[in-house]
Formats: sequence, structure tokens, C-alpha cells
Amino acid sequence: MLRPSCLLPAERLSAPERHPINRPVFYAPLAVLSGALVLSLWQGSAFVAAETAANDWVLRHFGPVFAIAGVAFLFLLAGIAASPLGAMTIGGAGAAPLLGRWRWFAVTLCTTIATGILFWGVAEPLFHLNDPPAMLGLEPGSEGAATFAMSTMFLHWTLTPYAIYTVAGLAFALLYYNRGEPFSLSSLFVPLIGPRARGRIGTAIDIVCLFALVAGMAASLGAGVLALAGGIEGLGRFSGGIVLRWGIVGAIVAVFVLSAALGLQRGITRLSLVNFWFFVAILLFVVAAGPAELLPRMGLQGAAEYLRSFLPRSLGLNVNTDWHRQWTIFNWANWFAWAPVTALFLGRLAVGYTVRAFIAFNLLLPAAFGALWMIILAGTTIAVDRQSGGALYGLLVASGPDPLLYRLFSEIGGGPFILALLIAAIFISYVTAADSNVSAMSALSTRGISPDEPEAPLAVKIVWGVTVGLVAIILVASSGLDGIRMMSVLGGFPALFVILGAALSLLLMAWRSRRGGE
Repeated sequence: MLRPSCLLPAERLSAPERHPINRPVFYAPLAVLSGALVLSLWQGSAFVAAETAANDWVLRHFGPVFAIAGVAFLFLLAGIAASPLGAMTIGGAGAAPLLGRWRWFAVTLCTTIATGILFWGVAEPLFHLNDPPAMLGLEPGSEGAATFAMSTMFLHWTLTPYAIYTVAGLAFALLYYNRGEPFSLSSLFVPLIGPRARGRIGTAIDIVCLFALVAGMAASLGAGVLALAGGIEGLGRFSGGIVLRWGIVGAIVAVFVLSAALGLQRGITRLSLVNFWFFVAILLFVVAAGPAELLPRMGLQGAAEYLRSFLPRSLGLNVNTDWHRQWTIFNWANWFAWAPVTALFLGRLAVGYTVRAFIAFNLLLPAAFGALWMIILAGTTIAVDRQSGGALYGLLVASGPDPLLYRLFSEIGGGPFILALLIAAIFISYVTAADSNVSAMSALSTRGISPDEPEAPLAVKIVWGVTVGLVAIILVASSGLDGIRMMSVLGGFPALFVILGAALSLLLMAWRSRRGGE
């Protein structure tokens, strides 16, 4: 039977403690990443070619595994919510929550959303509107293509991706708090293989997942750098080039390392609340200034199409194989890359709440916010592009996605103040997601982390923050958006197997809970 752990009050949990470095977990991913950076600088074209070949191999051979896993996780979580395990309190009946419900939601949402919802919330629907899969027979820019674009945004940004995070985070929370397992991703495998998960196998799992998360974070930071650079250059009417991009990375890394160093209560939580209200301000402006009268109908049509086509679209049965790999599987790979280490942070937040509450706050509420965001932002993008005869898509083709978000807001009446707000929102949204993950990465790289002493040394946080920044800026400089997308896939590939293990462990725990066993 799952048992409660002995917890200290929440204020004690935020006190930083020094811990020795877990040398294999810390140095091995750093060595691999350093080698990759050297190769990318020394043999740039050959490195990109190898990255492309590896990316294509993963998508071709494991695309169906990504697709089936995403759907299966939703059914697994629904079953767990309805099972006796759903009523269990994470940490035991007497556990005190780290955060109130409102702060818990804000931190969870902003930890998982990063810059993608801003960058891709505008760029992605334009691809789907103007270049839908040939198999569907939709005319580009048509009403049918608009409905397809909206339904695809629901598919890629609501329930399925958050199910990936929720499965991993819930499994870790139960094992860490209720069974007293170590703060390690290898703990996810204890129900499956027992104590062997704590030895060399566990160390290998932690190493692979750290590498995967750095790849995923670097890809997200790369997208954020492109979006920030486009906004700053547009607002200042100059071309900053690679110098500006280096400066952006340096500023982001400095701020998220500082926030992670301050800990959960003083840094991450406060920044998450600021980030959330930035998101709200953006949505309110778009509703007030954009074609709001069109959005309810577009949202309802997109939601109906999403529900009707959920299974075949998720599994790639009614769209072209190449389209499914390059969009849906790419998205799942990116979420998988973040999921293992993000699970450590999300699981840490969950103490004192029930399993059903965990599913609500990590799956249902963030997915609902994602749906609202896409109705408003993606819906406005689709409407403005159709009304302008494809002007936004023309800009996307000619100049890439960097200036799109700012052009959209300019089209609906946003002046310099609104553009500055967007720049600040992109900056803070990445920092908020990164500081929580850097905190988790650093804890994973050190020994002795526990519910009573959850913080890693500042030096470790600085090393991981700088590493993410270096990988991101080299990605941007050497291979642009295509390199960013490929890095997401390569990071998600090893993480896929870790989250599958977490899902099996969660299923086993639910089965034992139903039978009243261990």
C-alpha cells in the first residue's frame, strides 16, 4: 500500500541546502552536449545533415509509438481518476500543501506552457489554413481549411500534450511522497523492476532525461529568441543580427537562474503569477481589438471537428503521413522532451492534494486555458489572414515566423506599447518555464534531495542555465527554425521510453490500489 511520508511545513521546504554533485548524472550529459556543440561549430553542415538524418529516422520508425502513447495516456488518466487511487492524498492524509490552489494552477500552467503558445499560436494555424493536408481535399484559405486549422490547434495544444505531463508528474508524486523513493527519474521504474531501478539503470535514465530536457528547453528558447528578436528589431526599426540574439539569451539565462536560485516560494511562484497576468492582458486586448464576433463560431466549429476527428487525426489515419509526422508527432516529441524532468517539478508541487485534484490542475485546467487561448489568438490569426487575402501567410513565407506575432497585433491596432507588452510576455513566459526546470535539473544532478531539503546548490543551477543558453544560441545561429524543430524531436525520443515506463508504473499502482495491495 502507498504510505505517507513525513513532511515539514511548506516554509521549511523552500530553504536551500547544499548537496554533493551526483557526478555521473551531472557530467555525462554535459560532456555529450559539449561534444555536440563543438561538432556543430566545427563541422556545421555535416552536423546538421546528421541531425536531419536522425530526426527523419525517429519520425519514420517511432511516430506511431508517439501517437498511440498520447491517446493511451488520456484513457489511463480517466481510469485512474475513477479508481480508488483517485481519492488518495499525495503525501498522505496529513500532508500540508506547498501552494494554495490558485498559485498551484499559475505555477503549473506557466511552467508547462513556455513560449510555444505565443510563437506557434500565431505561426502554426497559418500553415494549416494555407497548406492543409492534400488527403483532405480542402482549398487553402477556405472555410473548411479554417475549421481544420482551428481543430488542429486544439489537438496540438490541449488535452493530449497535457496528458503526457500529467502521467509523468503523477507517477513521480506518488512514488516520491507516498513511497519515499529518491528524487530521481529512476524512481518511476521502481514499481516495474524494483530496487534495480536505483542502480546503474537509474543513473542511465537520469542522464538520458537530462540530455532530453536540455534539447527540449534549448529548442523552446531558440523559438523564443527568434520571436523576441523579431519584436525588438521591429519596434526599434533596426537589424540586431546575431549580437542581439546573444544578448537576448544572456538576459533570459540570467533572469531564470536568479529566479531558480530564489526557490519556489520567492522566485518561481511570483514570476508565474506575473506571467499569468501578462497572458490575460494579451487575451483581453485581442478580444477588444480583433474580430471578436467571429471567434465563437470559429471556436465551436473547430471544437466539433476536433472531437469528431480526434482518434483518426491523433493516429494519422485521415491525413498525409508526412504531414502527421512533421506536425502532430513533432509536437508530441517536443512535449515528451520536457516531460521527464518537468515531472519532477510538477510532482513536487502536488503534496497535500488528491490524485483527482492533480489530474484536474495538471490536465483539465491547463487544457481549458490552451483551448481558450487558441480560440482567441489562433482564431484571430486565421480571421485576419483570410480578410487580408493571405497577407500574414505571405509574410510567413517571405520572412519566416519571427515577425508574425507583432504583425498580427499591428493589424488589429496594437501600437508600440502593445508590442512592448508582447516582448515582455515572451521574455517572462520562457523564464518562468525555464527556472522551474533548471531547478529540477539541478536537483536531479545532486544527491540528498528530499521533501525536507529540495534545493540544489546555486552553482549547479548556473551551469545548467548557461548550458541551455549556449545550445539555444548555437541552434539559432547554425540551423535556425529547422534545427530547433529537429532538436525537439531528438530530445523527445529517449524521453518517450521514460514516460512509457512512468505510465506502466502508474497503471500498476492503480491496479494494486484497487486490489488493496502494495
